[in-house]
Formats: sequence, structure tokens, C-alpha cells
Amino acid sequence: MPRRNRSCNAYCCFVRDQLPGLRERGVPVSRVVDAIPYCSEAWALLSKEEKMMYKEKAHKENEKRSSQKTVAEAPPVPAHLTTKMPSVPPLLDASDPAVVAEVFCFLNIYSHGKLPSYCEQRFLPCEIGCVKYSLRDGIIADFHHFIDPEVPPCGFRYHCQTASDATHKIPLSGFQLPCAGYAVVLRELLEFVRPAGGVQPHVYCRYDSRFRVRWCLDRMATVTGIETHLELLAVEDLVTELYQKKNQKEPSKTWMCRELDGFLWDFCSNTRCKWHEENEIFYCALASCKKIAYYISRSLAAVYGVSLTAAHLPEDAADGESRHTRMVVLDAGRFQGAKAECSGSDRDVASPSQNQELSLSKGDPPRGVKNVLYGASTMRGRGITRLVKSASDLSQVL
Repeated sequence: MPRRNRSCNAYCCFVRDQLPGLRERGVPVSRVVDAIPYCSEAWALLSKEEKMMYKEKAHKENEKRSSQKTVAEAPPVPAHLTTKMPSVPPLLDASDPAVVAEVFCFLNIYSHGKLPSYCEQRFLPCEIGCVKYSLRDGIIADFHHFIDPEVPPCGFRYHCQTASDATHKIPLSGFQLPCAGYAVVLRELLEFVRPAGGVQPHVYCRYDSRFRVRWCLDRMATVTGIETHLELLAVEDLVTELYQKKNQKEPSKTWMCRELDGFLWDFCSNTRCKWHEENEIFYCALASCKKIAYYISRSLAAVYGVSLTAAHLPEDAADGESRHTRMVVLDAGRFQGAKAECSGSDRDVASPSQNQELSLSKGDPPRGVKNVLYGASTMRGRGITRLVKSASDLSQVL
């Protein structure tokens, strides 16, 4: 029985173009139907112009199908109609030195709040931060600008200012520091992230920030007419890939998100921009990018055999928390399954400090847990314990 001749839509064309990239990432997809659940987020990040290109592509393909009498399968898209998304080359995986030397860019853009979906202007970009980083060299360079925001839609000025006061505290108007326009920000950002050879860079941001950052970049590009062609990847995917390359295991997603959201370096020196540093405000676009670099340095330096320097971590954190015992939960599914079999276990994933205490008290670490030692403290006991011990020592002397 011949197959039913179904029409193609813009989303199907987009999913079909994403199939090779999904297969390279190891996603088990063989047909367009299999890849549909994995492409919804990427489709939402496309601009109206990019979606229109796929709509025209589907329309032309349907016209060609209707002109044919029998079609067993969908015909391949002609070469002159193929529209590929700008792609970033995969991480170098020939050897560990190649991965260690690979340069990544971490990007974040802050906005004066988030406007409702029925507003054409969803965000008002007001601050941008970006850092260049490699496992071998740490933070190589940083980029930061306050952005001259647009006028908020009528009736939303209080909404935007309230959101700003609750986070980065950058005022909507009357800011005492100079703010750069969209054109200056985009040109300098492109010059910063692109190396001399003109190779497409790896640009990463947090997964839950991708929509905001992508929207702000598209908005600035539309207003100025400057094409960016920057593909935003997720930091969480980068960390997972780096662990898999070395240990062939995935880190726990819960542990990863908790570490990335942590406040360990919020008030460390040389992390925030000068204005946020002087006003003691830890919501800073530049700081959010540097904290990603700090997290990767502390988590993966020992895995890849890299020595930590002042470029990897803040100077005032070099002899503190960063040197203590760290635990990375790997192969999370197997580890959680093992814990479920144990009696008295009421939590799937424990905090790193709790895992550390469990491992040190019982000797051998539980399955799926990797200990990375930076030098553990030998001091034991707190408060009254130390007082009792000191009193005992004093009595022996007397």
C-alpha cells in the first residue's frame, strides 16, 4: 500500500536540518519524527526571519511534491534551497592537550526585567558581559559594557524598574556611568569573541538564559543592521561533554546546577564589574560569566591535570574553599539506583559537603562518586568540642 503524501511544514524542514547535529551528539534519532522532541527549544530561539525562510522552503517543497504523481518518500531538498543554521565546530577530541587548549566564550546579557509575551519588546538589554576561557590558561580576557536601554513600552516603566531594583539595580535613566549603544556593543563583542583567523567561536551561556540572551542579540542586530551569526550553546552541555571525554560518565545534573547557581564567589575580588563591586551588588553580567569559569576550573582542573592559577580562581579564594576536598557525582543514574537499594536513604542526591563527610567516615566512596583532592583540612571539631579539648590539655599541663 503506497504511503500517504503528506505536506511538509516549516518545523519539519527545520528538524530535518538538525538531524546530522543530533546524531553527532549521540542522540538516537533515525527519522524526523524521532528528532521532533529534541528541537522545540532550538526552534523557539529562531528569529522571525529564520522561521520565514523555513516556511518558504516548505512551501516550495510542497509545490514540487504536488507536481509528481507518486512519491514513496519525501524527495531530498535541492541544494539551492538548503538553508543551514550557522554551526560551531565540535570540541577538539584528538587528545587531552587539544581539549585543554580549546578557547570558550561565556556570555550573558542582563535586562530591565522581562515583559509579557504579548509585548513585541520582551527585554530591555542594559548590561553585557563575556569572558574568554580555556582550561589551560584560565580567564584570558573579559568584555563588559553597560548598554543604553530603549524606552520601555507605555505602562511598563514601573515593572521594569522594580525588576532592576530586585536584581542588578541598574537604573532605567539617570545612570552616572556611560552606556554604549547597540552598534558599539555588537561590533566590540564580535571583535572580542572572534580570533584573528576568523574561525566561528564557541559561545556558551546558561541554559535558562539562552532565550533572553538570544533575543537581546537579535534585537540589537535588527536595530543596527549588524549580522552576528553567533550560535549560543549551553554551558551545562559543555561541562557534560568535558566529563564524558575524560571519564566516559555524565555528572549529576542536580549537582551541576547547584554548583553553577552557588554564591561561593559572589563577593570575591576581581569578579564583578567596578560599579557592582563598589555598590556591593552581586547581580552582575560579567560576574555571572566569570563564575562559570571558576566553576569549570575547580571541577575539571584535577580531571585534566591542570594546575590552578590566579587566572582560574579569584586570588582570595585560592587558599580557601577551592583547595578543599571536592566530590563530583558521576554516572548519576547508577548512583541513585544504588542509593535506592540502601535502607534508610531518603534523598536521591546529597550535597557535596554531605557526600564528603559520608566518604571520609566510611573509608571507601560510594559507587559512582569520584573524589578529587585539593588538600583536606585536618582540623576536627567545632565550638564546645575544641573548648573541651583545650581544657583537657591545660589540665594535663597543670
